[in-house]
This record gives sequence, structure tokens and C-alpha cells, in this order.
Amino acid sequence: MKRNRPVVGFIIGAIVPLLGYLIVYLIFRNGSQSLESFTSAYWSNNKTFAKLLTLSILANLVPFVYCNAKRYDYVSRGVFVATMLYVVFIILLMFVW
Repeated sequence: MKRNRPVVGFIIGAIVPLLGYLIVYLIFRNGSQSLESFTSAYWSNNKTFAKLLTLSILANLVPFVYCNAKRYDYVSRGVFVATMLYVVFIILLMFVW
């Protein structure tokens, strides 16, 4: 199986922001706040939640830069497409919903 495929990059680009969200949670949580209560506290205000998601998307820079350095161009494209889908979701969250 070849690793330089856009599907691989898309999967990586979809999973890494979830890990980024966990890092944002560990940084911004209040005391012993659970992940569920943290998410529900920020979910009530769409603009604040969109800002947290934006911070979590920054985690996609790591695989994107790594794949560019290793010349995995198709994987980089997949990571980019997944990131753009997250961006569309955030824009909808901020301005439409």
C-alpha cells in the first residue's frame, strides 16, 4: 500500500484536530472539569466554541509541514482538504447557526 495518497492525508487531517482539541482542553480547563462539561460550557456560545475549534485546527500544521518536508504531496493535499472542511464548519458555526 502506498502511503502517498490523499485519503491517508484526509484521515490524518480529520483526526489530528481532535487531538488538538484535547490539548486545548488540557490548557483551558477549570480545575477538575471533565471534557464533557468543558465542551457543553463552550457549546452554548457558538462564537467561543468556534474559536476553540480554530485553535484545535492549528494542530494540522504539524502533519502538513512534515508531509511537505518529506515530499508527500498527495498526503499534504488530503490534510489541506480536511482542514478546509473544518474551516467551512467553523464559518457556518460562527455566522449561520
